[in-house]
Amino acid sequence: MSIPLLTVTPSSQNQRVAGFEVPGDEQPRSFTTAVLPSPTEMDSIVTAGYRQIFHEQQMLSFNRQTFLESQLRSGQITVREFIRGLLISDVFRSQNYNVNNNYRFVQLCINRVLGREVYNEQEKLAWSIVLATKGLNGFIDALLDSAEYLEAFGDDTVPYQRRRVLPQRSAGDLPFERMPRYDASYLAKLEALGNDFSRVDISSWLPREEVRKVGAVLVYAGALVVLSGFVAVALACFGWISL
Repeated sequence: MSIPLLTVTPSSQNQRVAGFEVPGDEQPRSFTTAVLPSPTEMDSIVTAGYRQIFHEQQMLSFNRQTFLESQLRSGQITVREFIRGLLISDVFRSQNYNVNNNYRFVQLCINRVLGREVYNEQEKLAWSIVLATKGLNGFIDALLDSAEYLEAFGDDTVPYQRRRVLPQRSAGDLPFERMPRYDASYLAKLEALGNDFSRVDISSWLPREEVRKVGAVLVYAGALVVLSGFVAVALACFGWISL
């Protein structure tokens, strides 16, 4: 029997504040199929979906889900189902789920799926319990079927980071794309496997003494040639020599 999502007290974040300012470049752009898109607009919708879920670090041609793209373009699935397919793909599992603990993965998914930051540690724990009891697919279904997702994005809109900027604030929130995929626990796992980054000997990366000497000679020779050229140009300007 799965444990239901624990009650979480929302905090006051940007996305919970109604916006009345004039939209500009800093406001999120909505990619939707609510109005029948042209082929070019559909390309933009697909790209926006990849950028939102995979971020630019994982937007490689090797990671493309061509079958999902084909279904979306032909109208067999909605944008929400396309996002679901990206989230449960082997690529997303191997490059995000397998390399993070549950708490970090929950934060990452709330950023990318719900378009906001986690409210607090209580919410991390609540969603981590869902992930632990229902598995990855059940956790993704719970996010995409939640009232918050349906109200914010529905079936036709690609998720985006909501309300990064408030008029009363001098600086807005950073884009989630700038957040690293891995946290300190991932580094700890690497160190547990024997990768001691505090004792890396970079001297082995440096060139040998003979190579450094040859490089120094080439640098000085190049500098001498350049200097000779400047002197020759200066003498030619005064008419002392002809070039």
